[in-house]
Amino acid sequence: MFRHQKELQFEVKVDGPDPMLARQLQEVLGGQFGEMTVMMQYLFQGFNCRGEEKYKDMLMDIGTEEIGHVEMLCALISQLLDGASPEDQADAATDPTMAAIMGGINPQHLIVSGLGGLPTSSTGVPWNGGYIVSSGNLLADMRSNLHAESQGRLQVARIYQMTKDESVRATLRKMLARDRYHQYQWMAAIKELEEKKGVVVPASFPAEAEMESQEQAYEFWNLSDGKESSEGLWATGSAPDGSGDFVYVGEPEPKGQIPKLSVPLESLQHDLNINKSFK
Repeated sequence: MFRHQKELQFEVKVDGPDPMLARQLQEVLGGQFGEMTVMMQYLFQGFNCRGEEKYKDMLMDIGTEEIGHVEMLCALISQLLDGASPEDQADAATDPTMAAIMGGINPQHLIVSGLGGLPTSSTGVPWNGGYIVSSGNLLADMRSNLHAESQGRLQVARIYQMTKDESVRATLRKMLARDRYHQYQWMAAIKELEEKKGVVVPASFPAEAEMESQEQAYEFWNLSDGKESSEGLWATGSAPDGSGDFVYVGEPEPKGQIPKLSVPLESLQHDLNINKSFK
């Protein structure tokens, strides 16, 4: 059961209308790494979580918080759009730089949403469920969550530098702080799960099940010009689980065969054998 509370998690105010900033904020609302993505990702992971209840409870807590962040961004975008008009769209386009980068005010804010937030990115690409990860494997999912929060916080920080509106910045600082905590949270969950299950996903397919292929689990193949990649711990260090040492292969050779595929039936129209007359 979900219950809506009218008060926002944090105060949302603006110093004045700014339709261009409203368009930019659409990215952290409905873009690939926006609040809609983490909201749906954490909720679906929570809905589908099996076993250990503390992980399900944590996912539902954070997923529900993200619903609130979506509402906060919609409120922020709406306030930034207060008073916007079609004339503002034309005025914005008179600045060649702005027109080239943004194309003026987002016309959908005027036409589609009536000066409200939209489930789209800053360029109008609709949000879609393909952005989310909910695999049923807790460690794999938590790593995806850390990635999502890292990208999301990065984008909010960039937008923070794009505005001088101190009231908007105050709201963004709250979001940046929460995104920082969420990164800590996923790091803690990842560490705990790695200690329980090991660092490789899935733990249910152990290294010994790879049989003769285990050797390939430790080789770094140099497949581009230069050998700078040999300087990293991924090339000369030990595996994080201590199971072996990495080997740098400076001049790797292919180990497989040249594939030779059979010529398909003429009815498939591959035109590989056109000496016969058409039937």
